[in-house]
Amino acid sequence: MTNKKLHMTTQDTIFGKIIRREIPANIVYEDDLALAFKDINPQAPVHILVIPKKPIPKLAEAEPEDQALLGHLLLTAQRVAAQAGLTNGYRVVINTGDDGGQTVYHLHLHILGGRHMAWPPG
Repeated sequence: MTNKKLHMTTQDTIFGKIIRREIPANIVYEDDLALAFKDINPQAPVHILVIPKKPIPKLAEAEPEDQALLGHLLLTAQRVAAQAGLTNGYRVVINTGDDGGQTVYHLHLHILGGRHMAWPPG
């Protein structure tokens, strides 16, 4: 599959539609590079997704030129977690590929918090 084909496919995900405001989302943060919104199927009392506006299908397909964007996503997660009041800690998760549990092929970070996060998860 060509990069152009991947680019088009990623734009057509539910996250691409949220970025374009074609479907609603409970957006809690937005800047020129990223968007954060509450997960519709929360796995913790606080479950927020942070996505890049640039369509990257998965972490394994990020390119060297995405380095600054990837750092920006982590700093955005930090900011959003603070805004959500997660002062006692939180978890940031990136699922990558089928075996990693990724279900939407648009890179996204899960911020999970509001309770003690045990390891292994469960």
